[in-house]
Amino acid sequence: MKKTAIILGATGLTGGILLEKLIANDRYLSIKLFSRSKIEGLPNKVTQFIGNLLNLEQFNAVFTADEVYCCIGTTKAKTPDKDHYKEIDYGIPVTAAKLSKENNIETFLVVSALGANLNSSVFYNKTKGEMERDVQKQNIRNTFILRPSLIGGERNERRTLEKIGLTIFKVIQPLFKGKLEQYKITEPNNIAQAMINLANSTSHAEVIITSTEIKRITKN
Repeated sequence: MKKTAIILGATGLTGGILLEKLIANDRYLSIKLFSRSKIEGLPNKVTQFIGNLLNLEQFNAVFTADEVYCCIGTTKAKTPDKDHYKEIDYGIPVTAAKLSKENNIETFLVVSALGANLNSSVFYNKTKGEMERDVQKQNIRNTFILRPSLIGGERNERRTLEKIGLTIFKVIQPLFKGKLEQYKITEPNNIAQAMINLANSTSHAEVIITSTEIKRITKN
């Protein structure tokens, strides 16, 4: 049976790669995008719903699919206000999970981050940890939370500090062995492919997918 997928965050790096993969994947008859801005030049199998994702409930009637892929995320540089940051990184994924539960969507995948911990004193890690907790509270049958390390790849916007960090990591990461393996850069292509593989797997029981697991699942 052909499937329908929802993507949140298709205008971002990982979400964009995921969109390309789902378009090329014959399993998917329909792809629904929910975003603030339109993407031009997409095929007929893609339907776009444009609006404020902070008010995701407005799309309740059309928020129907077999799978939801949530690739929403911001940065401190882009969103310095902590309240607004939390509305995005916590609010949108949790609302999407609630809508998925209400509309009987049985597969929900969300990109979190290495270090997510609801008891952390670090705001970013705490926010991600709280998001993970409240997504899991929805008890969606197939829930997968991916925790990549620093995400690689080229971005359209200028993010100087992140680019410097990626350059340094690329130099030193061959030294990361054993437990340090999880801190190696996670490529966005691997995240996207791992999400698709998980959504179409009948044997993966883990809910939390670590950065090292992402790389392994990509090869399945």
